[in-house]
Amino acid sequence: AKAQRMSNNYHPVFTDAECLTIYLFGLSQSLFTVKAIYDFIKDFFPGWFPNLPSYQAFNHRICLLSGVFQELCCLLISRRGLAVGSTFLIDSLPIIVANAKRSGKAKTAPELCAKSYCASQNKWYYGVKLHVLGQKVYGTLPRMAMSMVTPADEHDLQAAKEMLPFVQNIILIADKAYCDRGWSCELKKQGITVYTPVKLEKGQEFLRSADRYFSELVSRARQAIESFFNWLNEKTHIQSASKVRSENALISFIFARLSVAAFYP
Repeated sequence: AKAQRMSNNYHPVFTDAECLTIYLFGLSQSLFTVKAIYDFIKDFFPGWFPNLPSYQAFNHRICLLSGVFQELCCLLISRRGLAVGSTFLIDSLPIIVANAKRSGKAKTAPELCAKSYCASQNKWYYGVKLHVLGQKVYGTLPRMAMSMVTPADEHDLQAAKEMLPFVQNIILIADKAYCDRGWSCELKKQGITVYTPVKLEKGQEFLRSADRYFSELVSRARQAIESFFNWLNEKTHIQSASKVRSENALISFIFARLSVAAFYP
């Protein structure tokens, strides 16, 4: 169902399957633009894809297949399932369509993108946020269990509320952005225990020693999701979406890269 719409009298010589294969293979070979992938296939694999269309047609087809990349990513992630009783980490990663200098004037994919401030990188940007729920695995990177894309200005807590209503019986570790007593109480009804660093109360200048120590433990546990995002960006350059020119192109850009990442053990 998640495929390019075909009419009865349209029989493409270059199929959707070929287009998907080329794009995902190119990304796995550390080629991070559609043009680089297209030129690589054209130069080194012409016999494999004799009906490769023009670059413009290839690029357009990738945009048309945005829903397929989303579905593929969901299938690859869902095969792992949510292990009851396990520990999970949640956080977000900014995906930058326009940097600080252009963030106020950018108009790409306005249905999905927005201008926002990234505190971790200390800069403004225009784009989206990738939200990931990952299962903590001892000695290695977390495994993606859920992913979601929102405008850059949407609060992380709101995204988490949309991601977790059907999740049950897990331990969840998050940063201060997810601190919300009401939400934590609601999650307890689902068997979810949330651990976040302790926030200062109104008028409080310093954390108590026990609270400070607890916050340090939570922060250490959270380092795994930050390492995952670093690895994801190194493998796929997912944060750098400045070449994207439409909403469908952005969706393909993100979920194709997540699909490639999901292939890794």
